[in-house]
Amino acid sequence: MHVSVCGEGAPVLFLHGMPTSGRLWDGVISRLCTRYRCVAVDLPGLGRSPRAPHSLGDLRTIADQLDQIRQQQGIERWHVVGHDAGAVIAVHYAQFFSDRVERLSLLAPALFPELKPYFLIEPLRRAVVGELLAPVIRSIFWKVAMQKALEGIEDGPRLARDFYEPFAGTAGAMAFLRLVRWGQPQRLLAGVPAMLPTLRMPTLIFHGAADPVVPAEFAERASRLMPDARLLTLDCGHFIPLCEPASVAEELERFFAA
Repeated sequence: MHVSVCGEGAPVLFLHGMPTSGRLWDGVISRLCTRYRCVAVDLPGLGRSPRAPHSLGDLRTIADQLDQIRQQQGIERWHVVGHDAGAVIAVHYAQFFSDRVERLSLLAPALFPELKPYFLIEPLRRAVVGELLAPVIRSIFWKVAMQKALEGIEDGPRLARDFYEPFAGTAGAMAFLRLVRWGQPQRLLAGVPAMLPTLRMPTLIFHGAADPVVPAEFAERASRLMPDARLLTLDCGHFIPLCEPASVAEELERFFAA
């Protein structure tokens, strides 16, 4: 995985969701890196990371790889922050490596098997049909759904181009197809609810009041299940680190310092 590191101080791992990259955290990290050592990764097949031989649904493998990054960076313990599917990965990392996690923060936590994927995704899960429709649905998804999601966000057009880069061209359509097939929520997330009560590190959960992807009930349910969790709702949509970078950075700094 491509790794970006900046700053000095207590280390923080930032995990992005789908279909973004570590650039999701730029606005947050720029505000924290004077006081924290910020480590942002691009998950396999996204951003500047090449496609991996395993699926993004292999959450244990990704957790192991993240802990290898921790060791390579000479970090004993770190705070872990995840957005969307990155929150799922953060929970798995905290489950398998709880002694390495100081504090946990989950933004737009897509943690429960009742999660409903974007309606255009379902046809892509079907064999043959998915291969035929991938170029068209990819274009619609980026030109409609992502453009709308990033509307009004500072530097949104450039970020949209950066996020789109792994999915450009003919090969990119197949990369998009592989991404949306990374796992059925009903199967992939089936074990997550049972994990949450076992995570005893302090946890801060962010929810966007206008999030069309992850329902408020998910954030509320996670905060109830986790023994030491607090829920914070911000006036924004799904991409909380892009919509409210200053608020997220301020709340994270207060949370880490508590």
